[in-house]
Amino acid sequence: MIVKVVENQKQLEDAYSIRKIVFVGEQNVPLEEEIDQYENEAAHFVLYLENAPIGAGRFRVVDGYGKVERICVLKEARKTGAGKSIMNAIENYAQTLALQKLKLNAQTHAIPFYAGLGYEVVSEEFLDAGIPHKTMIKEIKT
Repeated sequence: MIVKVVENQKQLEDAYSIRKIVFVGEQNVPLEEEIDQYENEAAHFVLYLENAPIGAGRFRVVDGYGKVERICVLKEARKTGAGKSIMNAIENYAQTLALQKLKLNAQTHAIPFYAGLGYEVVSEEFLDAGIPHKTMIKEIKT
């Protein structure tokens, strides 16, 4: 498995295709909410297995935080370390920007995954696209 920071249109389309399969197809998030106004200001990440995209994520800098967004892995690649690979690549990217804190809005079922990576819950539960979430943060070393 290899995570790439998106550098061309094909890689961006690979990221979008994974996000559409997971969020739009599996979780019924409306396409217009999934692909939003922040796409052009974000860094995108794609996880490949033998040149086939199997995971994706997005990263933005918001209010001094590195904001981790849209982390997803195809169903058949879950529980293989794929999600952790994406998160590690994003964290490494954030360190190159000298950011000290990362923030994400985790679907409540994914909180144990993010907690295992050092994130802590800092909010009450809220709905995003009709799905329960909690905000989590992590301090990182630069």
